[in-house]
Amino acid sequence: MHNAIGTYRDNISRVKALGGLNQALGSIVTVAIDLSDILRAQHVLAVSALDYFVHEAARTGMLEIFDGKRAPTPAYSRFRISLDSLGSGAVVSRSNLENEIRTQHSFLSFQHPDRIADALRLIVEFKLWDTVAATLGTDPQVLKDTLKLVVDRRNKIAHEADIDPTYPKARWPISAADVDGTINFLNETVEAIHDVIL
Repeated sequence: MHNAIGTYRDNISRVKALGGLNQALGSIVTVAIDLSDILRAQHVLAVSALDYFVHEAARTGMLEIFDGKRAPTPAYSRFRISLDSLGSGAVVSRSNLENEIRTQHSFLSFQHPDRIADALRLIVEFKLWDTVAATLGTDPQVLKDTLKLVVDRRNKIAHEADIDPTYPKARWPISAADVDGTINFLNETVEAIHDVIL
């Protein structure tokens, strides 16, 4: 589990470095040069860091269950393995399981609160968002709603070029403070998730 959080911290550090680049460039160029796409890239990459963390945490936790280091959950017990993953033998090896997890999860995104909870249900049985919210001292619904807003903005950037449909060719406004708030929120959330799933 430590590799998952370590990789997340490396990824979010790179995202924060883009903010420094935006600030440095902003101090030496005129306002005629639009640097807002750096901020949009930060937002998308911050959500990507969350997504990758959940992928790694679920995979690592499932392998810990396979190794007998963690108790199996009902969702883990229902995880289906393809016959192809068994190879020529009838026994599932650790590497077969790891490959199967990677294959099945490769086309999934773990950004939406429900999808994150589904992924982590493979390794823990408690209500994820209730536990994380208690750790953060907030309401579970507020936490989930905030995450949905962050992911919705990420989707606008990634899938709609961040264009405001009411003003064609105009993009939704974004500021360094917006992105810093997003990064701080995601960072607190991921660190709390890591603490509760250990």
